[in-house]
Amino acid sequence: MGYTFQQPMTPRNPAPSNNHSPARIFGTDGVRGTANAHPMTPEIALRLGQAAAHVFRRDESRHQIVIGKDTRLSGYMIENALVAGITSMGVDALLIGPLPTPGVAYITRSLRADAGIVITASHNQFEDNGIKFFRNDGFKLDDDVERRIEDLISGRELDRYHAPARSVGKAFRIDDALGRYVEFVKKSFPGGAELEGLTIAVDAANGAAYKSTPCVLRELGAKIHVFNNTPDGLNINLDCGSTHPEEISRRVKDTGADIGIAHDGDADRVILCDETGDVVDGDEVLAIAGTDCLARGQLRQNTLVATIMSNMGLDECIGQWGGRVVRTSVGDRYVIEEMRRHSYNVGGEQSGHIIFADYTTTGDGIISALQILRTMIESGRPLGELRRVMHRYPQKQLHLKVRERRPLEELTRVQAALRAAEAQLGTTGRVLLRYSGTEPKIRLLLESRDGAGLDALADRIASAIGDDLGS
Repeated sequence: MGYTFQQPMTPRNPAPSNNHSPARIFGTDGVRGTANAHPMTPEIALRLGQAAAHVFRRDESRHQIVIGKDTRLSGYMIENALVAGITSMGVDALLIGPLPTPGVAYITRSLRADAGIVITASHNQFEDNGIKFFRNDGFKLDDDVERRIEDLISGRELDRYHAPARSVGKAFRIDDALGRYVEFVKKSFPGGAELEGLTIAVDAANGAAYKSTPCVLRELGAKIHVFNNTPDGLNINLDCGSTHPEEISRRVKDTGADIGIAHDGDADRVILCDETGDVVDGDEVLAIAGTDCLARGQLRQNTLVATIMSNMGLDECIGQWGGRVVRTSVGDRYVIEEMRRHSYNVGGEQSGHIIFADYTTTGDGIISALQILRTMIESGRPLGELRRVMHRYPQKQLHLKVRERRPLEELTRVQAALRAAEAQLGTTGRVLLRYSGTEPKIRLLLESRDGAGLDALADRIASAIGDDLGS
């Protein structure tokens, strides 16, 4: 089995080529950057709130936009700026406080609001923040809507739509959002089933799920040990959560838990840990869920959706069970778009964004964990045994900071190193290089059947990146 070289991907919204084009601030997952620096300033947040209120206001009746957030210190600043922008356009703001990103999507639907906004930079450190938008049906915005918002904040058109004094919107605090979301999540677990007898370690990443995930698991009967659930605005994702799986591994070993659950800051991801402390990533979660659904005849069109970053062992695993894997560009939005386009019901990313479309509209860390827990209970098998359904190809990944983002095809040293790597890997491996859509980084993936020589190849490519782009 051979794999061809994956062509480098370009940023979803590249920088404008001339001064007449409006600034593009949306990336692959909303607007993101260093807090209190462009574009994550209160001034831009206010304009984003105004633009969203205008775009989603379809008539002269009263309209509402839900605003949720994670636990970052800068969330207060961004939240208040968004409220000012939204209410200045005659639209009400519904404030639900810290709640996972999928919880904001659900509450938007539950309250029949016109749109939802979540203030989060996901797995990034506290210094960063971001703004994501949801439509009234809980799905992320289409590209054309994002471009319309960008056009509005870059021009003066919004100034014509400010509400008169008597029509300015109001801000309301929604006190039962957490309880609504917890009940929604529990409905994804089989009726009458429970987690009695299971011990679960939880790493909440000092983020948005610090209340919701422990609450769900306790109410389903599990014995839980919760860690990193005391957010202070500065410790979100700090040496913990899904980007530091060594933490949940250690906690599982210390507590003797049957399974470990680690979220990122906004809890749309999950990384698991088996009973021995070994990490189970998103590809293995997809393999377990996909084969289980195939066995029960519940994987629509026998198709699982993954991204170009997913391990080739996933394709082999699903193929052996009579299914197939369809791949998309990196980013859960692209996975969801492919799933919606063809009515597939399971998809996700190696990073732990897993989408179970039978239950929710976006990646949801706790719903994903519950599907694996259900499989453990129904099969009577521990996670360490379930994960053996997939044989992983050895991978080498590097995430390198860069000073600039030139088109990859213009990087002569990098292209030479990539061609040499492709020639060495031959038909038994692949190489992929792409820019991050959310950080000033370039991401390298090397993969082969036996793993031989991957470290040396990665070092040579990384050196070429440093020569061409700086690091």
